[in-house]
Amino acid sequence: MFANQSLTVSRMLLRATAWAGLMVLAACASHRSEEAVLPPSTVASAAPEADATSPTATEVAAQESPEGTAESAETTTVINDAASVVSPTAPKSYVVKRGDTLWGIASVFLKSPWLWPEIWYVNPQIGNPHRIYPGDTVRLANGADGRTQVQIVRGVAGGAASRLHPLLRSAPLEGPIATIPYSVIAAFLSRPGILSRDEVRAAPYVLALRDDHVIAGSGNELYIKKLKGDSGARYSVMHVDEPLKDPQGGGLLGYVAIYTGTAQLTQPGNTAKALLLDSARETVQGDVLVTADAGAGGDFIPHSAARPIDGRVIAVVDNVLLAGQFEVVAVNRGTRDGMERGNVLTVDQAAETVHDDCAHINGFSTCRWGGGSARLPAETAGTLLVFKVAERMSYALIMRDTTPIHVGDHVRNP
Repeated sequence: MFANQSLTVSRMLLRATAWAGLMVLAACASHRSEEAVLPPSTVASAAPEADATSPTATEVAAQESPEGTAESAETTTVINDAASVVSPTAPKSYVVKRGDTLWGIASVFLKSPWLWPEIWYVNPQIGNPHRIYPGDTVRLANGADGRTQVQIVRGVAGGAASRLHPLLRSAPLEGPIATIPYSVIAAFLSRPGILSRDEVRAAPYVLALRDDHVIAGSGNELYIKKLKGDSGARYSVMHVDEPLKDPQGGGLLGYVAIYTGTAQLTQPGNTAKALLLDSARETVQGDVLVTADAGAGGDFIPHSAARPIDGRVIAVVDNVLLAGQFEVVAVNRGTRDGMERGNVLTVDQAAETVHDDCAHINGFSTCRWGGGSARLPAETAGTLLVFKVAERMSYALIMRDTTPIHVGDHVRNP
């Protein structure tokens, strides 16, 4: 009899487990059908290549289980009364994925992405609300007073505790999503196409080439001064080229720099020795060595400068005259002007002057004195995000452009 009772209980448990599984699958399907998808042009194209690894069971449970969401989710209101700044095409909700960026998500929900942190409403229950994690949900909602709000519902990666059921596997929590796609500026950080005056003065430099060579290429050895590093360390060798002058003051701000090759330190010392591992062009006496600037790639919050900014674009990486989205430019304003990492700048095309011939009637000009010149109004060309700042100049990434950005274009507060 006990055996029969045991068998009956086992069958009941199996049926209950199967029924619960069907209910979870149905909930998952319903959740996926309502999930918003960000347009590729706003997030996917603006972000580093997403990790293709499938989400863990813990993530699935936290994001898709109605019970887990109801009990573990914490909500912070990002924007209170957001109707005036929300994009008319914003989705009702979006679940943050690996590879997303804060700028990309803000571009989907807001008319001006950089306003996101400026109007942040902090819920005291949420630690560091400026950080958004994979698994968090960004959603539009109506408050108790009927005003539109943009909210973030914390997922398990954002720090909320979630109820874990048996047989779920777990994985280390992911870090917050990046502000911008750092992969875009990684090449510049390791091989800067523009160097400030102070960077050039402080950089190690090629004192001489071994065996009386005039130029060096792959496999040649270099003697280096002012180089402090460990044997085996690698550096980018940069040729200091054209000077960059301040168009609004005339002083020397920096130089265009050209990558010549990669050198490896083989013998540290007062006069160090390095080996050229590869060569993009000839290396000569006086070229400087730089390392990747990891500090310029850290996390920061986009915001407007505290002081009025009136500057100019003084150079484009690779020494070209025109630049577009996700290219790096230099501007003639730095820390002494109140600039800091995370500042957002609006770019206006340099005002153009044209000849005014007045109206023409039957081939004759209506101008009494034969016409003159007229200045056209400035047109907005794009948006910059500053990621590295020197005393008298800054480096910025073009986040958006409506027309090509030129050397000499005006930069200002948004």
